[in-house]
Amino acid sequence: MTDEEWAAVRPLLPVPAWLKGRGGQPEGYCHRWLLDAIRCLVAGGISWRAMPADFPGWGRV
Repeated sequence: MTDEEWAAVRPLLPVPAWLKGRGGQPEGYCHRWLLDAIRCLVAGGISWRAMPADFPGWGRV
């Protein structure tokens, strides 16, 4: 995902509760990283379990 694409998508994602002071815990992975993994799956037409090891585990994505 390019920086321009991320700048367009980021405002559309919900802000985590812990960043607004409403409790909870920080996420384990960056939203941009998760979106990159999903885009890789869609573009490559691969199965969830065949995701490259560079991304978080398929169950997390």
